Amino acid sequence: MNKPAHIDEHRDDEGAKTGMWIFIFTELILFGGLFIVYSVYRYLNPAAFHLAAEELDTFIGTVNTVILLVSSMTIAMSISAIQYKNKKLTLILMSVTILLAAVFMVNKYFEWSGKISHGIYPGSPTLMEASQGEILFFGLYYAMTGLHAIHIIIGVAFIAYVMVLVAKDEIQHDNFVILENSGLYWHLVDLIWIFLFPLFYLIT
Repeated sequence: MNKPAHIDEHRDDEGAKTGMWIFIFTELILFGGLFIVYSVYRYLNPAAFHLAAEELDTFIGTVNTVILLVSSMTIAMSISAIQYKNKKLTLILMSVTILLAAVFMVNKYFEWSGKISHGIYPGSPTLMEASQGEILFFGLYYAMTGLHAIHIIIGVAFIAYVMVLVAKDEIQHDNFVILENSGLYWHLVDLIWIFLFPLFYLIT
């Protein structure tokens, strides 16, 4: 049985939501700048980017895209679950989101490991023998997917923290802004990947 909801007169739900949207906006500016850099270099080196993109595993990229889309759905469903006062389902859906994020990272680990084992990483002798365009492509690939992976890790930590609050009944059906914010952050992570995937894997 859930404890009675605690009403905090100092709580500022609108302020918390606004703060999260401002944070998301700054993140979009950051990645938007990187997408512009990618586009400029791709325009200047179309043949080299085409050649380099063929080294990436489209299957793993597709699987990871599906994983993130499903995880966005589960975190959104967890917000609905808490609104329906279903704490157990909320925790299950949040756990599934974290599990899917872990699978994404494992796939990314194997993908990066495969590239590194073949000497394809920034500064490697193999890559330094490639054209300038290919060096730029893989530099951007590691920088942008690496930055995205850091956002995944932060998102997992954020969701795990919110899970603890849900388990302690500090988040309930009438007080779930921080859960909404964790969901917004996770949707941002998903959105960024939706742009990264076609840029690096599909446009060859």
